[in-house]
Amino acid sequence: MDGTDGLTAAHDFQSVIFDFDYTLADSSDAVIECANYALQRLGLHVATDDAIRRTIGLSLPRTLTALAGEEHARHGDEFQRLFTERADVVMHDLIVMYDFVPSITDVLLGSGIRLGIVSSKFRRRIERVLKRDDLEGRFEVIVGGEDVEELKPNPTGLLRAMEALSTPRERCLYVGDSVTDAETARRAGVPFVAVLSGVTGREAFAEYDSVNVLESAAELPRALASV
Repeated sequence: MDGTDGLTAAHDFQSVIFDFDYTLADSSDAVIECANYALQRLGLHVATDDAIRRTIGLSLPRTLTALAGEEHARHGDEFQRLFTERADVVMHDLIVMYDFVPSITDVLLGSGIRLGIVSSKFRRRIERVLKRDDLEGRFEVIVGGEDVEELKPNPTGLLRAMEALSTPRERCLYVGDSVTDAETARRAGVPFVAVLSGVTGREAFAEYDSVNVLESAAELPRALASV
């Protein structure tokens, strides 16, 4: 659904939960660096920047098979170990928060909306970047990849965040950039807003009951205020 027509006053959202990568921040340079480091250490060919960008949000074992083929699935744990090894060195400095994050969180918090983050990225990395950019404390709950046994689209992380925010499903909005995020919201029974700030095109969300499709999360306060 395009425009703001899908955001209806009947929702009366109490909480907004965001995905992280490509929704609030761009960590693609870091992911490219870490993925190719792990591939090289495994003796595999490096991948193109574009191919790696399209894996952001997947689990690391799935990233490996997407980049190198299913025949390398047995190396998933080692790929994850190597990726994490490099990420511990470079990830923090290479993640760039989108410049609209301070302003939109100010507006949403000022409207009494509680905020959270649910991501496949490690919570400790998200928390470190938020602290770096003086954004800590704005998000009441952060559920990262180390906090759940199964990553998105399994809805466990999103359900856990809603519980922490004491928000019923129909009054919680999930905002993300990928069909994985859309599927997570669908499985959780939560209204969803898609943003086009990642590598997923508008047409990919056609089969999902997205509340709205926005160019980026920068438009969210205006879209919510227009109902």
